[in-house]
Amino acid sequence: MSAQGTPLGNIWTITKREFGGYFASPVGYVFIVIFLLLVGFFTFMAGGFFERGEASLTSFFLWHPWLYLFLVPAAGMRLWSEERRLGTIELLLTMPITPWHAILGKFLASWLFLALALALTFPLVATVRYLGPADLGVIAGGYAGSLMLAGAYLAISCVTSAMTRNQVISFILSVVFCLFLILAGWPPVTNLLVKWAPNALVKGVAAFSVMPHFEGFQRGVLDSRDLLYFLSVMGFSLFTTSVIIRSHRAG
Repeated sequence: MSAQGTPLGNIWTITKREFGGYFASPVGYVFIVIFLLLVGFFTFMAGGFFERGEASLTSFFLWHPWLYLFLVPAAGMRLWSEERRLGTIELLLTMPITPWHAILGKFLASWLFLALALALTFPLVATVRYLGPADLGVIAGGYAGSLMLAGAYLAISCVTSAMTRNQVISFILSVVFCLFLILAGWPPVTNLLVKWAPNALVKGVAAFSVMPHFEGFQRGVLDSRDLLYFLSVMGFSLFTTSVIIRSHRAG
């Protein structure tokens, strides 16, 4: 029985089209090369991989919230901005699919692309295993957290991409929103807020931060609250994207 025409079939069709679009030009390949070069620099140079004297990928995952701050919006800024700039969003929304099919299909395609870039860092795991008895459970937790972090940033990029037809503006807005999610729980910022804001407000702002939730994954601890946090950010952001897309559809 063909899945074509079913919700899952529609989502999968869009996912395949969008995923293939990353490799229809050199852009996707260039992105992956830049990602791997930056990952190598931050892991071995800035993170002091060898100076740590331990068989772990701590120096690798440590920089991901900051590395993704620019790379994920760069990967997601074209999702809806490009459709709006070319005027193909109207054509897409007149097809026999719902906005949710298009939103999920585009999001999953970009998430798969980021997952592929992340998977290509597997030589780091082999290196750590060669150097010593690495804890594969902790490494697997770090990869899971990294993937969830990328998904949360990407969902936010979907919102900003739907807001404007200018990819540069979409990129800048995504960086600002994602930076807020980092700084909200950063100790220097919370220490500054404590001086003038009520404790409840400080805790409320810090609760939005990705940092404590990502750190749990880095330690290899799979806490359902951390998982729920990332899924909530993705769910809320994609819902907001659907509201914006529906407003375009309504004219």
